[in-house]
Amino acid sequence: MTRPLSSAERSAERRQNWLKGEAEKARESRGEAGQMEFWLRIARSRIAKDVKSGRGDVYSGFALICRLFITALDQRVEGDGRIWNDLLRYADQVVAQHPPRN
Repeated sequence: MTRPLSSAERSAERRQNWLKGEAEKARESRGEAGQMEFWLRIARSRIAKDVKSGRGDVYSGFALICRLFITALDQRVEGDGRIWNDLLRYADQVVAQHPPRN
């Protein structure tokens, strides 16, 4: 038998379901571009919250991730899709194991 969820767990579950639902709505209304724009808005909001909390290293972390993404795109254009494929596979694994929270 499983125990009932605590209020914090229920709240986290509702937030996760909301994020998934909103991302899906964005995708349905504007396609993949809409879904991308939704996640960029969420990332921008989370970055602002981290900075307010004194974690300014979030800027350099996000910049590094953007540089990695651009490198993967550039390599794919040049005919080498290994970095792109590895990046997508790793991102898929991480998101599957650690879905977004609050």
